[in-house]
Amino acid sequence: MGDIRRIMLTVSYDGTAYSGWALQSSTPNTIEGELNRAIERLTGEQVQVIGASRTDAGVHAYGNVAVFDTTSTIPGDRFIFALNHELPQDIRIVESREVALDFHPRHCDTEKTYEYRIVNSQIMDPTRRFYACHFSMPLDIDLMNAAAHHLVGEHDFTSFCNVESQALSHVRTIKDITVTRNGDEVVISVTGNGFLYNMVRIIAGTLMQIGRGRGDPSEVKTILEKKNRAAAGPTAPAEGLFLIEYKFLDGIPGPKATDEEA
Repeated sequence: MGDIRRIMLTVSYDGTAYSGWALQSSTPNTIEGELNRAIERLTGEQVQVIGASRTDAGVHAYGNVAVFDTTSTIPGDRFIFALNHELPQDIRIVESREVALDFHPRHCDTEKTYEYRIVNSQIMDPTRRFYACHFSMPLDIDLMNAAAHHLVGEHDFTSFCNVESQALSHVRTIKDITVTRNGDEVVISVTGNGFLYNMVRIIAGTLMQIGRGRGDPSEVKTILEKKNRAAAGPTAPAEGLFLIEYKFLDGIPGPKATDEEA
C-alpha cells in the first residue's frame, strides 16, 4: 500500500435512472453510491466520495466533481479508464487527477453553469422526454430574457429556493443568465457562484410563466424583494436540468512533491 492520496474525478451522467447524487438511506440507487461501489471493486477500499454538487433525482451532468482518498498506487490520470470499466454505462468519468490532500470541492471559489432545456412544441418529442421539459404553450424568449436580467447580480434568492433548504444564507450571485431558442428547443443558461436547493428549476418555472404572458418581466424584482417561495413560479421538472460546468476560479492544487521528487 502506498501513501494516502486524494483523487479528483470529473463525472458525467444521465440522471434518469437515479435518485439523485447523494447517498440516501431509502435507496442505494444514487450516483454517489455507484461511484463508491466502483472504487471499492477497483481498489478494495471502502471510500466515501465527496461531491461538489448534489444534483436531484433525474438531473443530468456533463461535469460534476468528486474527490476521494485512497492508498492505491494507480496513477491519478489512469482512474478514468479503470473506473469506467466498473461503472454502469450511464455514468462516466471524463477526467481524473491527483490533487492536494486538503483540496475540497465545496470549499473553493467556484463558478457553476447550469442549462435548463425546454421542448416548446404542441407534442413532446419522445426521444427527448428524459432530457427536456415539455411546454406546449408558445414562449416569448424576449420576455424571458427581460425577466432574467433582473436576476443577475447578488441577491437574496429565498423566493427561488425550496422551503426545505437548510442553507444558512440564501444570498447568491448570478453572473450571467440567457434564454435562447433553436427551433423548438428553448435553453435557459445560468452561471453563478452557487445555487440553492431547486433554485435553477424555480427560476426556469418562473421564466416560463412570464414567457407565456403571465406577468410582466419587471415583477421578478418584486418576487426577489418578497423573499417568499410562494411569490415565484412553479418548480420546473428535473429532467430538463443539466449541470454543464464546474469551474474552480483559483485553479486546482496538485499534490505536494515528496522528498524524493523535491
